[in-house]
Amino acid sequence: MQTRLNPYLSFKNNARDAMEFYKSVFGGKLTVSTFKDFNASQDPSEDNQVMHSMLEAENGITFMAADTPTRLEYKPGTNFSMSISGDNEAELRGYFDRLAAGGSVSMPLEKAPWGDMFGMFTDKFGVSWLVNVSGQTTSPTP
Repeated sequence: MQTRLNPYLSFKNNARDAMEFYKSVFGGKLTVSTFKDFNASQDPSEDNQVMHSMLEAENGITFMAADTPTRLEYKPGTNFSMSISGDNEAELRGYFDRLAAGGSVSMPLEKAPWGDMFGMFTDKFGVSWLVNVSGQTTSPTP
């Protein structure tokens, strides 16, 4: 098996909602296991929270997530970003637009100084995203 990066997201009581939202954007297969499924709950009120989930889209996008138990500190969006890059502008622009819906765009998806298209936003769940469309060429202005 080839080594690959799988970002892991932490949420507070809404990992299932977040992962179902991401599945609606990327498609693919979503698996969800609760703390109760693994007999890992130390607090019965957390039995149905997500201990582990994984989204595997048909195009290779894969990431995981879990709810943060009450006994652990939770700080959304402070220690990671999700980065999506490739050369299919239509696909990437679609992800940008759908993921940014209800969130906050800090940099619109537009031509960057390095020649690619690039944009940044925080989605409605507090997750920071970076989108880079490589290989963008423009004709010189006459």
